[in-house]
Amino acid sequence: MAQYIGAVDSGTTSSRFIIFDERGRIVGLDQKEHRQIDPKPGWVEHDPMEIWINTQEVIRGALTKSGLKGSDLAAIGITNQRETTVVWDRATGKPFYNAIVWQCTRTHRICKELMVDGGQDRFREKTGLPIATYFSGPKIKWILDTVPEARIAAEKGDAMFGTIETWIIWWLTGGPKGGAHVTDVTNASRTMLMDLKTLEWDMDIIRAMDIPAEGLARIVPSSDEDTWGPTSEDGPLGARVPVCGAVGDQQAALVGQTCFAPGQAKNTYGTGCFLLMHTGHKPIQSSHGLITTLAYQFSGRKPSYCLEGSIAIAGALVQWLRDNLRMFDSAPEVEALAKKVEDTGGMYIVPAFSGLYAPYWRPDARGVMVGLTRYINRNHIARAVLEATAYQTMDIVEAMNKDSGVELQTLKADGGMVFNELLMQFQSDILNVPVVRPKVAETTCLGAAYAAGIAVGFWSGREELSNNWEEDRTWQPNMAEHDRAEGYNGWKKAVERTYDWVD
Repeated sequence: MAQYIGAVDSGTTSSRFIIFDERGRIVGLDQKEHRQIDPKPGWVEHDPMEIWINTQEVIRGALTKSGLKGSDLAAIGITNQRETTVVWDRATGKPFYNAIVWQCTRTHRICKELMVDGGQDRFREKTGLPIATYFSGPKIKWILDTVPEARIAAEKGDAMFGTIETWIIWWLTGGPKGGAHVTDVTNASRTMLMDLKTLEWDMDIIRAMDIPAEGLARIVPSSDEDTWGPTSEDGPLGARVPVCGAVGDQQAALVGQTCFAPGQAKNTYGTGCFLLMHTGHKPIQSSHGLITTLAYQFSGRKPSYCLEGSIAIAGALVQWLRDNLRMFDSAPEVEALAKKVEDTGGMYIVPAFSGLYAPYWRPDARGVMVGLTRYINRNHIARAVLEATAYQTMDIVEAMNKDSGVELQTLKADGGMVFNELLMQFQSDILNVPVVRPKVAETTCLGAAYAAGIAVGFWSGREELSNNWEEDRTWQPNMAEHDRAEGYNGWKKAVERTYDWVD
């Protein structure tokens, strides 16, 4: 009997494959970065074929490192950077254009045109989303409007559209030889094309964006007992393994953190930063700048919903210091620099590199560094970079408390930045609540594994998953209320300085 579950994590900067045992512990892992393509300011692309090639390599790599075979896996789950969009040829699998990444702002004009009739909230009642460059629908429209071959193929029914999990699942299950063209409810909810209540594509919105519906994937549960197909024996697993779990990365972290009850929340500190609060089986519309989205759906059960605050730039700001400013050689060095000073010297960095996401939704904003004096050195800048992530999270929590009517009591934290202890302590201080890191910090991959494992009976249900969760460390708030208020007021002033930069 197969003793393990595998999960593909197709992230913004890299692809990983992690193998888990029945306790949710990691027994094998491999990872490979892919190129970040920036053809113009504000434009971000990935090469979909590079992502698929890297996915195959990390699957083989993790199996080799763990000494396991593909046949040792009971099922495969997928988690992915959400909203990033691919349009490809049904017969050949060749993309018509690079994948347009979730951070990309090129659809600003399309979004402005969509807002003419009904404003930014034109589709919010149905989709839970404001009209914004963040989401997938306008990205599909941009490719179809810009690449003539893509539009022609789409009109003939020869083009397929999807987010990255759709792309990977299609290839894993056969690609041009009959691969499954599916998207799970969490990723479908990020397209701005799906009705939150019916979990079906909304034809009125699709017509408004001039997107041929034939190219859209079939919407399926996140954990599906009707598996979408096995992997092929000549593929990277070398065996026929069911592919039956898919969850967008932030919702996958919610599942991995076992936030199964309304009111439970987690924040993932990765390239961006994403705070999700489980709100139950009915969608709650936000009136404070958050988005309403699917949390997950297990096969045969009602969908669960959540409120989400999305931050575009978190760990990416550290990468910017490393790669663009050459301030250090590896990302973890930012903590050592920041520890050399007790505060930021009164300066703030607001990383509105692609506008501001929740709770502001200001595509016209751009990044600023304010409060500079001759006293400031690179240590203050490093500390301001870390504090920017914590302050952005504070913006989200403030909005979420108002929308949910429930004050956040504890924040479960995961993602690569949770090992930065200075950041975690400052986050606890500025929120004035405990911040908890789990023993398995790779909760995104774990959530995808859980989705696949439940579908095939590898795990019995949510209670067993909750029993797997263990605390690693908790940070307690230790900041005077006056200092907290003063720091946050300064942050709010800095945010205002980012507005109206782009016409």
